[in-house]
Amino acid sequence: MLQTSIQALRALVVLTLITGVAYPLVVTGISQALFKDQADGSLIVRNGKIVGSSLIGQPFSDPKYFWSRPSATSPMPYNGAASSGSNQGPTNPVLKEAVEERIKALGSEARPVPVDLVTASGSGLDPHISPAAAEYQISRVAKARNMPEDRLRELLARHTEARQLGVLGEPRVNVLRLNLALDAAAK
Repeated sequence: MLQTSIQALRALVVLTLITGVAYPLVVTGISQALFKDQADGSLIVRNGKIVGSSLIGQPFSDPKYFWSRPSATSPMPYNGAASSGSNQGPTNPVLKEAVEERIKALGSEARPVPVDLVTASGSGLDPHISPAAAEYQISRVAKARNMPEDRLRELLARHTEARQLGVLGEPRVNVLRLNLALDAAAK
């Protein structure tokens, strides 16, 4: 019995060292060597200060900025530790009410609102919006910044990412990167 306990303890120590120390160090080393930006969280740094990540959405509510897709995380919006969808289906009255409130907040019920401006993504953290969602916001941003709409369209075109590998997904706009470019253009 004692010998079995000693063998079990040895196996525990060896496996802990292999799977709990060696393997994570090897994987971290490989990821740092081959994919440093992604391994570090795809952080965006301006003037030596981290302003966000290109992989996690952020809230923007000032009219002079393009607004992100709504977040479904709780208790705080865009909470990376609570990534999840709302699990509200299209017939859920709570979702319908939330969408109607978001449409009112956008300030225009006269024209169709792109769906990604009023519904959260599956993770609740999507940093992208569709080019149509960005185009929808151009007049508000132009007015708030006293900037020509054509200038905003140029920025939007430069910050629209194509489909991955030419076929995967849809064209998209990273809201944080677009807003940072907008700030830089205003200087």
